Amino acid sequence: QVQLVESGGGSVQAGGSLRLSCVASGWYHNSFCMGWFRLAPGKEREGVAVITFSGSTTHYADSVKGRFTISRDNAKNMYLQMNSLKPDDTAMYYCEAEPAPCYGSLSSNAYSYWGQGTQVTVSS
Repeated sequence: QVQLVESGGGSVQAGGSLRLSCVASGWYHNSFCMGWFRLAPGKEREGVAVITFSGSTTHYADSVKGRFTISRDNAKNMYLQMNSLKPDDTAMYYCEAEPAPCYGSLSSNAYSYWGQGTQVTVSS
């Protein structure tokens, strides 16, 4: 079975950086879209960044463009480099995955698997 485990969250000052990792296991092929989603108290789940199974196409939420970078390792493990963090970035961040065919949607409903999340807290 597919399992996704996130790590790398923590507490930082505004303007700081964090790098999140998602370690994937239990699948036999690399044909999965993967993405990072976040959930803050009182807010809707938000798609942050996604990457297609080829690893060549990415899509970002407008709120993080220019600050966050998504990447993947051998189309299985995934990373999110977060720079210039803002207090509004504070949330639980989740790794999600969907078998191909998949198109890098920022909608969480498009993904079948997700991890337990890692907390990111940014103080002003």
